[in-house]
Amino acid sequence: MQRSKISIIGAGNVGATCAHWAATKELGDIVLLDIPDKVGVAQGKALDLACCGPLERFDANIVGTSDYKDIAGSEVIILTAGLPRKPGMSRDDLIQTNVKIVRSVSEKIAEFAPDSTIIVVSNPLDAMVYTAWKVTGFPTNRVMGQAGALDVARYRAFLAMEIGCSIEDISALLLGGHGDDMVPLPRLTSVHGVPITDLLPMETVTACVDRAKAGGGEIVKLMGTSAFYAPASGSVQMAEAIIKDKKRIIPTAAFCDKEFGVGGYFVGVPAVLGTGGMEKVIEFVLTDDEQALFNESASHVKDLVAVVKKMFPELA
Repeated sequence: MQRSKISIIGAGNVGATCAHWAATKELGDIVLLDIPDKVGVAQGKALDLACCGPLERFDANIVGTSDYKDIAGSEVIILTAGLPRKPGMSRDDLIQTNVKIVRSVSEKIAEFAPDSTIIVVSNPLDAMVYTAWKVTGFPTNRVMGQAGALDVARYRAFLAMEIGCSIEDISALLLGGHGDDMVPLPRLTSVHGVPITDLLPMETVTACVDRAKAGGGEIVKLMGTSAFYAPASGSVQMAEAIIKDKKRIIPTAAFCDKEFGVGGYFVGVPAVLGTGGMEKVIEFVLTDDEQALFNESASHVKDLVAVVKKMFPELA
């Protein structure tokens, strides 16, 4: 039986860690791709990871490359390529730079892996998911973004620290954009079925939400670079659900039209992930306050996309 194939575009911290998690989960053969100037890094990390196989007991062909022909036949592609925001760089500067990178990569994906499903990790996420969708021409079920899986993981981790329980017993959900734009849903947060508000005061729950919102910034302050373990883990959780057709419900930057009244944008919502990619948005009734927060978050997504369309009219 032929193994599945997963390709990761960008061999930096997030991309290489995606390859690590994917290998340990035995999701299939792995291609780690970067630009020609960094192909040695991609090859070196791929070789180093392949040498872990005998120790960690996983079988996978792991290739480092700069040749997009190597991504042919990929079921899932995780797109991490792009520059981080640097001091003095405006949001619009970041968008302009990373749209060019994601557009170039997306053109290659459409050419060499036209049947793949894309998970975008590049920032600013909502604008990059939109760019990948427009450039590839893929159906909306095969293009999505990873942010919600990371945000919920952080939220659950911080709650577990406060309660002193296993993170496995915490069930939680967040909607909307990444970071400050996320919409907390404490009423849908529970610990083995027990409402979180029965175990922690509301101010503590709110503090955990706020810490999750600022989780990326907290890590940058501590180590001087963006997080990579958890973002990669969230991406690979999504990839695993697709490759193994697990039908997992995972917070995903998914295309919403009538759902939640979004009107045709990629926004963070719970979605069923399986062989068909983003197979279904799980829609449910929000309270008036939750809907107002969600609408505000969605409006920020629309603003980002408007900037992309203004800078690059061909993507409108």
